[in-house]
Amino acid sequence: MAKSSKARAQYVCQQCGYASPRWLGRCAGCGEWNTLAEEIVTAVRKGAPTAKSTASPVAIGDVRAEATLRRPVGIAELDRALGGGVVAGGVTLLAGEPGIGKSTLLMQALASLASQGLATLYVSGEESAAQIALRARRLAAPGIDRVQVLATTHLEDIEAALSGTHRAAVVIDSIQTIRAAELESAAGSVGQLREIANRLIERAKEDDMALFLIGHVTKEGTIAGPKVMEHMVDTVLYFEGDSGTR
Repeated sequence: MAKSSKARAQYVCQQCGYASPRWLGRCAGCGEWNTLAEEIVTAVRKGAPTAKSTASPVAIGDVRAEATLRRPVGIAELDRALGGGVVAGGVTLLAGEPGIGKSTLLMQALASLASQGLATLYVSGEESAAQIALRARRLAAPGIDRVQVLATTHLEDIEAALSGTHRAAVVIDSIQTIRAAELESAAGSVGQLREIANRLIERAKEDDMALFLIGHVTKEGTIAGPKVMEHMVDTVLYFEGDSGTR
């Protein structure tokens, strides 16, 4: 009987790809400092069965691009920025300064989708379910009571909530607060963000689920975390305000 693959953690240099079983301040491969990040590596043992691909090429003319795959959320500027609404299977990274209204905007978007009879989920790693409910009810948006909430910082809890139930849209607030148990590093580290983003994006594509990832912005105005995360998503939106006015 073939043995299954085994997952382990190792530290990989984000500059040259050098791998080490333990963290090093300076990469032994390229000599750069503080470039090693924890990542999950799955080693497939000899004789282990390999997954069979079910994908096959299809002519573009035979692909059905249904108009219903893009759903307007009823917020004019957000729909305009998204090209007409949210896309099934699309992944959007929404970044902005703390308190600018990222959570409120996406909560209103979920409420609008929920009022259309669609299943939605709001995941928060920063607030309790009671805090989310109090803030949501103040919006008094149609469909707000139908939005499901999950207060957790564990990726495994999110994956369990997504399994078995199709959801049209999911918000992760914020991705820097979520942590995968397989990695020993703290939430928000390069390795954690890469692992979490990969797994959530894969689930969104498989389930035709619109996924919104909320990201914090540093004092320099850039998205906190690895730059590569911006290239993993389909759309990057920056939520900005005029610092000279209220």
